[in-house]
Amino acid sequence: MKKRPLILVTNDDGITAPGLRTLISVMNTIGDVVVVAPDSPQSAMGHAITINSTLFLEKVKIDDGPQTEYSCSGTPADCVKLGVNEILGKKPDICVSGINHGSNSSINVIYSGTMSAALEAGIEGVPAIGFSLLNYSWGAKFEACKSFVKTITENALKEGIPKGLVLNVNIPDLPEKDIKGIKVCRQARASWKEEFDKRTNPMGREYYWLTGAFVNEDHGQDTDEWALANNYISVVPVQYDLTAHHFIQDLNTWNLND
Repeated sequence: MKKRPLILVTNDDGITAPGLRTLISVMNTIGDVVVVAPDSPQSAMGHAITINSTLFLEKVKIDDGPQTEYSCSGTPADCVKLGVNEILGKKPDICVSGINHGSNSSINVIYSGTMSAALEAGIEGVPAIGFSLLNYSWGAKFEACKSFVKTITENALKEGIPKGLVLNVNIPDLPEKDIKGIKVCRQARASWKEEFDKRTNPMGREYYWLTGAFVNEDHGQDTDEWALANNYISVVPVQYDLTAHHFIQDLNTWNLND
């Protein structure tokens, strides 16, 4: 009998999040699942790690299934570090993160706890995928995601993901029949036009609430934003090497040593 792959599952919305529970159910059909997820929501934590306070792990059972589960007091990146180095003591065959409640396309990948968990797995030498659904509601429906999540994961296990890369998968919030397919894309050039809602609390102290609008500056038809707007699932290979290799030659012409 063929050995089932070992799958590490994590997220940033917390261990009880419906998106995570859906991802676990899909992964149980593929391999042996170990879950290490935050004990509370950690959205937009980016790649934060815990170094100045203690970390706690608690073995839990949230719902039925053969998976082994741990609740972690730390960030999504902490969850992956602890999962690989302490709980498993070895590298799993793949790490999947999500399914996130909300988009992680384009520039959002920089801030995402979901994708930072996947990137941390990549740094640890583990093939990894981050999955996100374009619905921020806790009550989002994930049923339409299942077959696509399974297809992408099984392909990643079969074909392999090159070292240093992870996959960023975003899924439009549509019935399965209305999703046109899966497109391999590049990350769209976009930004957030940020605004701060300034208010005063009952004690007279001013505080700020971050708001803003997403601005897509990229009109290419090969981007994740185009794919999602046209009812396709986007798959973007991303890397944690942030070197701007194309600028190295120009930078070497600067007078830096005089």
